[in-house]
Amino acid sequence: MEYRKVEGVAKPVSRIVFGTASDAFMDGKDQSELLDAALDAGINTIDTARKYGLAEKSIGIWLEKRDVRDKIVILSKCAHPSVIGKKRVNEKAIRRDFSISSKYLGIDYIDIYLLHRDDPDVGVEVSVEVFNAMHAEGKIGAFGASNWTHERIDEANEYAYSHNLIPFTVSSPHYSLARQVADPWGGGCVSITGDENKEARLWYQENQMPIFAYSSLGRGLLTGKLKSEDAAMANKYLDKFAIKGYGCEDNYTRLKRCEELALKKGCTVSQIAMAWLYQQPENTFAVATMSSPKRIKENVEALSITLSEEEREYLLYV
Repeated sequence: MEYRKVEGVAKPVSRIVFGTASDAFMDGKDQSELLDAALDAGINTIDTARKYGLAEKSIGIWLEKRDVRDKIVILSKCAHPSVIGKKRVNEKAIRRDFSISSKYLGIDYIDIYLLHRDDPDVGVEVSVEVFNAMHAEGKIGAFGASNWTHERIDEANEYAYSHNLIPFTVSSPHYSLARQVADPWGGGCVSITGDENKEARLWYQENQMPIFAYSSLGRGLLTGKLKSEDAAMANKYLDKFAIKGYGCEDNYTRLKRCEELALKKGCTVSQIAMAWLYQQPENTFAVATMSSPKRIKENVEALSITLSEEEREYLLYV
């Protein structure tokens, strides 16, 4: 396993992050054996959110049973819009979500805490001030945002610097070989894929802010369960959010090229797509849901697969 330092987090952070936005976790089921396999493989970082149903409860069951809190980096998210779309980027919502998350997780400290969405009508000072206060209270370590544009993050950090406060040090946009062609869920999802987001990627390259890339395999499009030859029947293999967000001819071509390279290198399609993400010039961490020890092992092995610059460009530019 490869680990990197994230400012504000005392523990090393695994570059593969165990995602819990899956049915078993969101239903609150005991997933201790799967989490055991992840930790045994060196994956010490878990991504969750108040929005993910009972996923935090599922994690909490494992933490209590195994007594491994000192080894684990917990990333959770707060202030997601309500079910009717009401925006919740305010101190009351942030603190309420933290209270519920900490109860389900069975912990009083979250290593990395992110806003789940932005509200451009709310000044950046609100989030910066609240997170700094929570950090001072010993509730959170590093903090930042999921689905914020780099311009808003930059604005938040300029405010922090000018007021002698701790800045955002983590971001979680969508990033993968599969370009996000539409907002899968609505409500302000932010991707840094595609030519239209070249400026964002340059900003991340320059600043080297850790990117916790969600949908790192295009919400299943690049896992190998869908074959490029079956792209016309993609809805048999992918859910409606994957089809909306990533279902396009260019991405199916990228899938075909992953298949070609996987055959050439004797590995899987998902390993090629993960290797591509790991080897980008930004400071990337891949968030991936993993349903079996086999899939965990494959994702870890992808760290050791080398792609040449020519191969990386072949995969991306279609």
